[in-house]
Amino acid sequence: MELTLEMARSLLKTSSLSMRTKLLHQTGLTLYNTSHGFHEEEVKKKLEQFPGGSIDLQKEDSGIGILTLNNPSKMNAFSGVMMLQLLEKVIELENWTEGKGLIVRGAKNTFSSGSDLNAVKALETPEDGMALCMFMQNTLTRFMRLPLISVALIQGQAIGGGAEFTTACDFRLMTPESEIRFVHREMGIIPGWGGATRLVEIIGSRQALKVLSGALKLDSKKALNIGMTEEVLQSSDETECLEEAQEWLKQFIKGPPEVIRALKKSVSSGKELCFEEALQNERDLLGTVWGGPANKEAIARRGKFNK
Repeated sequence: MELTLEMARSLLKTSSLSMRTKLLHQTGLTLYNTSHGFHEEEVKKKLEQFPGGSIDLQKEDSGIGILTLNNPSKMNAFSGVMMLQLLEKVIELENWTEGKGLIVRGAKNTFSSGSDLNAVKALETPEDGMALCMFMQNTLTRFMRLPLISVALIQGQAIGGGAEFTTACDFRLMTPESEIRFVHREMGIIPGWGGATRLVEIIGSRQALKVLSGALKLDSKKALNIGMTEEVLQSSDETECLEEAQEWLKQFIKGPPEVIRALKKSVSSGKELCFEEALQNERDLLGTVWGGPANKEAIARRGKFNK
């Protein structure tokens, strides 16, 4: 009888979870699949035909990962192979249980100029465009939902798809001479990697419409004024600004990984789920840390001061 009741409770809990809640609870799930006409393996075969550059990942003992877009001869434009590698790195980060924070940057003092035009020219049909859109939205949504506090370190230019990538990060930091620009209108398209949707979340619909329809150049001062960036760093030097970004991020990742990761997950659920679902998800996340080592240690430490 007890077993039957437990099974019923489990079934009730599972059936009450919306698909979006399940997506936030589990890693590896994507927005689009074959039911949406998306065939991932076919897209991957096409993207493999466009080599160049790499996505590099360095995982520090501090719990900070450094993800580098590395294709400097093309202003770190995303080749097809780089798009595939980005998905691989996201999967690796999903499984990095010691991780707490992540910095995304471009090699050689520039962030990214978006998609490599060689791939764009070859994928010219609307069907190709939709398939690429679904692939990159899948990847960047999984990136956005990583239980890591992420920062885009913007040096030089973040243009087109590069600008879109910055919106998948929790925060953006800019160097004094850097700029963000959504140039899609000038290319006769709109953002396709989820950038428009995320931009509205960051700066609001009115400002987002101005930025997108005007293809506005957001220098560091203007980006700071409209809330697109958190801070303008002191240095433009590649090494020094990375050190500044790490110091900035460290203030938000103090504490054990399980606590920081649970905090990020709870904020993600608050952003993406309806109010009641977000509350339930917050409850479930609390259950993973309440009475845990960090909680017990903090209570014991506070107890000493209260005697």
